Amino acid sequence: MHSSNTPTETQIQEINRIQRDFFSRLIHVFDPPLPEGVPDRLKRIVAVADIRPRDTVLDVGAGTGILIPLLKMYRPKEIYACDLSQEMLNHLKNLYPDVHIITGDIRDVGLPKDCINVVFMNACYPNIVDKHGSLSNIVRMMRVDGRLVISHPMGKAFIDILKKRSPFPLDDFPGKNDVKRLFGPFGLRMKTFIDEPELYILLLVKEALSG
Repeated sequence: MHSSNTPTETQIQEINRIQRDFFSRLIHVFDPPLPEGVPDRLKRIVAVADIRPRDTVLDVGAGTGILIPLLKMYRPKEIYACDLSQEMLNHLKNLYPDVHIITGDIRDVGLPKDCINVVFMNACYPNIVDKHGSLSNIVRMMRVDGRLVISHPMGKAFIDILKKRSPFPLDDFPGKNDVKRLFGPFGLRMKTFIDEPELYILLLVKEALSG
């Protein structure tokens, strides 16, 4: 999974620092009201995960908690919110005090093995620098048949717009033909793929180890 383009640890830390500072200055940009159509598309994103009562949910790149009220509608047992920005998570905690917050890179999160039912990576997949380390840790924390949702409520094309003014590098969202190559080695199988002009959803399921 490593290549000549794999960032060094120093590069990962520096890009994470730039992102943390950047988003910490934009906290109120994510406050309601959201752009027209986005709330309905966020509902579709959350619905695809089929959250059940007693599930434990992890929101990666949670920011100020844009998904949290939608997640709570499904009455999960616990919600964890992870983000690089402590300022954003402080804002989230003020709004939703019962949510467990985790500050830092998802690759370093130390929750127990097999403890998470559903993971959301909404509007943050392109930002993640160490994708191999992040996915390895996410899968470690996921239970068998756990669901991982990679999504964006503005669609793949929105990232092309962001690339032009982002102070840090952004990757593209995976195309349908890339999914097996990118996620198969982690034991993740595609269940749902939606690529509309203003909505991207990739639902992956953790499979049991063969043998």
